[in-house]
Amino acid sequence: MGSPHEVNSRPHRAHEEPALAEARIDLAAICANATRLREAAGSADVMAVVKADGYGHGMVPNARAALAGGATWIGVARMHEALALRAAGIGSRILAWLLGPGDDWASAVAAGIELSAGDPWAVEAATQAAPAAGQPGLLHLEIDTGLGRGGASPAHWPALLEAASRAEASGHVRVVGIWSHLAHADSPGHPECDRQVEHFREAVELARKAGLSPEVLHLANSAATLNLPQTHFDLVRPGLALFGLSPVPEVAEPAALGLRPAMTLTARLVSVKRVPAGHGVSYGHRYRTSRETTLGLIPLGYADGVPRHASSAGPLLAVGQQRTVAGTVCMDQFIVDLGDDTAAAGDEIVLFGPGDRGEPSAEDRARAAGTISYEIVTRIGARVPRTYASGSGSGARTCF
Repeated sequence: MGSPHEVNSRPHRAHEEPALAEARIDLAAICANATRLREAAGSADVMAVVKADGYGHGMVPNARAALAGGATWIGVARMHEALALRAAGIGSRILAWLLGPGDDWASAVAAGIELSAGDPWAVEAATQAAPAAGQPGLLHLEIDTGLGRGGASPAHWPALLEAASRAEASGHVRVVGIWSHLAHADSPGHPECDRQVEHFREAVELARKAGLSPEVLHLANSAATLNLPQTHFDLVRPGLALFGLSPVPEVAEPAALGLRPAMTLTARLVSVKRVPAGHGVSYGHRYRTSRETTLGLIPLGYADGVPRHASSAGPLLAVGQQRTVAGTVCMDQFIVDLGDDTAAAGDEIVLFGPGDRGEPSAEDRARAAGTISYEIVTRIGARVPRTYASGSGSGARTCF
């Protein structure tokens, strides 16, 4: 398996025109973040969660970078994501957990993908897939310890254990893990975290009494990996923190947690023009110029993941200083008021990044749009090319 830089980077060739917009991914930052999370995990292994195309950063290159940094597992939501990782040559243990009856269970079992089961039907699906796959299905049983989302409720946990025990006795499945998910890990000190840990331990004890011997127990997400060591068990599952964003932004910025944001979103001005005072800008004229000024047109909009809720609010770096979106964000474009500063078509602006040039962070843009940084990075659309580099400009650990 080649390095992420060799296989997945897409550097510009000298004769190419620069892209109108670009999401630059620092794979050295991903690798260094994985190393930091490995340190925080203590004796637990690290599952790098790269669902949703690696939180918008690119699933395969970031999985490789995370493994280079010390992760030993990869986690995804959907079965097709797991199969794509295998097809790309990722040989580590992979868990997929958001599954349905119509998924290709036989291919997943044959590929050695580990699968979540929170209902007896999922155990049966793995059991039926095993003969054609030529090997047993590897299951992680999910218990709902209080999040109220996926997994068997405490009342239905015994039925799931019974189904899993029967399937394991048949030789068609192996129960290799038990897992759950925290509801309040991003609220340090919240009493529900300890309650969920206790419910989890009780569920594990019932599983062992039912004759099951899971290899790995896992509960911790990014926030818990960094702040709740009592939740680490055998394996932690960081996602957002892997990409250098803080899972507890009200408590600590990424740098305080030893993390570096990996994505920098840039675009180039495609039009620059002078307009008089009182000139309306974009749909609804929510913004009017207060004096004669220069407007710059940026070729990104809500179709590319720039939140419309960031209209007249979203920060960006343009012509050497932070400014905000002027008026309404459109489907493909938005405007920035540049005042009397000199600018030209082709000049680069930065919507967010690690802050090296004074640009806002993804968290800054999230606050302006009334959302979370998860949404800012995962919404960046397919029209924005991802480019990859394995070097960081601010001292991140070199992994490749």
